[in-house]
Amino acid sequence: MKRGLRIRWPAAHHRLLCLILLAGLLLMGLKTWLVLTLSGLAMGAMLFLMASGMTLAFGLLRVLNLAHGALISLGAFAGAAWWLAHAQALPHEAWRQWLALLPAMLIAMAVAGLVGALFERLVIRPVYGDYLKQMLVTVGGAIILVQLLQGIWGASPIAVPRPEVLRGSLIVPQAIPWLGGLALEKFRVLSAACGLVIYALVIHGLEHSGLGIVIRAGVEDREMVEALGLRMTPVFLAVFVLGAMLAGLGGMFWGFYQEMITAHMGDELLILVIVVIILGGLGSVRGCLYGALMVGLVNLYVGYLLPSLASVAVVGLMLAVLMWRPWGLVPVAEARTG
Repeated sequence: MKRGLRIRWPAAHHRLLCLILLAGLLLMGLKTWLVLTLSGLAMGAMLFLMASGMTLAFGLLRVLNLAHGALISLGAFAGAAWWLAHAQALPHEAWRQWLALLPAMLIAMAVAGLVGALFERLVIRPVYGDYLKQMLVTVGGAIILVQLLQGIWGASPIAVPRPEVLRGSLIVPQAIPWLGGLALEKFRVLSAACGLVIYALVIHGLEHSGLGIVIRAGVEDREMVEALGLRMTPVFLAVFVLGAMLAGLGGMFWGFYQEMITAHMGDELLILVIVVIILGGLGSVRGCLYGALMVGLVNLYVGYLLPSLASVAVVGLMLAVLMWRPWGLVPVAEARTG
């Protein structure tokens, strides 16, 4: 017998993302929708940078790190400290300012990665495999890190002006139909591009590199991999450090996004990070990206249409998805491979 024609529907995360975009387009004008969509994608990209580190630690190492918010704050302070110390002496040429921004990003990642390495060695390693103890010790570690940040930089908010090269907007030429005159904020364009590049690099590393194969094999059967002569302890440390570095980079971007940083900013963002991870599917980098983009878009769309319901809408989106798909947007089998 001939097989009947089978229609292959798009994946759940593709369908839901398209539905959100379409709903936004129907409820507002084209130019407004484009501006809010870019802003939502930029916000989602920054949330992805912050959430991807936590989902990597949980999905690959089975570590529930509630100190992730403190690492976000640490990266924001480290990058801002360098930037504020050198901002006044920066040249006016755009390309020189771009080069000056790069050290701030590297310092934010390096400091968060170094503290993440110490944190994994001293706090996480003794409690691998025990979620209850992980929650207790990481909450304690988060409190210590936040208090250290307040002791060094103080408890008051610190203003972090954006680089001159990232101020203002890119104007779409009038000759382009329907889009002529559209203003796109430079910083939001950069944030969205950076988030997508990091996503592509992480996915490629996990799915198409030898290290990614070793990591996934070590998660499934650590004893078997070590019996083949491969030590998993340094590999797991490298994964945790990568997650901390992404948290630091995301924190630095968020500091420029808000143009202000506080020691508790990471704790406040941790709620959104957890929503993103649960929404996308525990342990899935791909689900984390789609969850972050949806949270960013819903927050901006609803904030424009009904400002008082913006925060409620994000939680409502998570609850609706969990009622529809309790495991999140990405299937469990896919979550194990990214």
